[in-house]
Amino acid sequence: MAGDPRFFARTGPHPLAMVAAAAGGTADDRALVLAGVGPLQSAGPDELSFLDNRRYLPALKVTRAGAVIVHPDLAQHVPEGTAAIVTREPYLGWARAAALFFPVPPVVPSIHPSAVIAADAALGEGCEIGPFVSIGAGVTISHALLGTRVGILPGARIGQDGFGFATGPAGHVSVPQLGRVIIGDDVEIGANSCVDRGSTQDTVIGAGARLDNLVQIGHNVRIGRACVIVGQVGIAGSVEVEDFVVIGGQAGLAGHLRVGKGARIGAQAGVMGDIPAGQDWVGSPAMPARETFRQIAALKRLATRGTKPA
Repeated sequence: MAGDPRFFARTGPHPLAMVAAAAGGTADDRALVLAGVGPLQSAGPDELSFLDNRRYLPALKVTRAGAVIVHPDLAQHVPEGTAAIVTREPYLGWARAAALFFPVPPVVPSIHPSAVIAADAALGEGCEIGPFVSIGAGVTISHALLGTRVGILPGARIGQDGFGFATGPAGHVSVPQLGRVIIGDDVEIGANSCVDRGSTQDTVIGAGARLDNLVQIGHNVRIGRACVIVGQVGIAGSVEVEDFVVIGGQAGLAGHLRVGKGARIGAQAGVMGDIPAGQDWVGSPAMPARETFRQIAALKRLATRGTKPA
């Protein structure tokens, strides 16, 4: 559920016309009231969603959302029972409309009596320090639900804002990050790793997964069971990594990809497309290992021929 009330204050419900105006788009005049937001796959008749990537066109065609923000070129694919909010900048519209339901709460400069602050900590003016906050060496966790026997090493950051923004005429507009981080049982997260909370869906780390130090997990990423992710790996938003995947150090995965069960990705690989289950991929751009090694061997043969005396 996007916008868990334990973590996010919600306004509304809001009429369709107000939501469309906030999104900078147009909609028909049906009498629709929207109470929240959600992804195309699970949004209900009183929720708003959006589409800004043709990859998810099949989900749009069967969505049950009350309204969807879309580009004019895709408006014809919106189901009959769903209102189309049409704008040429759907993601920017989503950022603004989601903020209508979940405005950023104002900062109230204060320090809660239960907060623990290190003697050598330096706080700037206007800080709001909430209940049971600990400022000093250690772990920061927010907007997260953790299973049992979870180990999180010092310096890790769990549940912070995902890297989500739309670009408008006046600059960048932050997209509200309304998901959570769900961490399964027996997970270990290394020092100084970062796991961003989801935007509308949750970021999920499956049971038994092992994340090394300095790993970056973007918003909406779903890591399966017993995966191993080595140091300095970066996984962009909305990637789905199935069970028992191994990712070597410094590998980078572009957004909205799927890595199949049991796949292995070599160190420093640059993954730009889906990887089938059980395959080994290496290189940048990443390819099946055998294909990469054949190409390397061919290059070596060419280089050797070029250095032979005439």
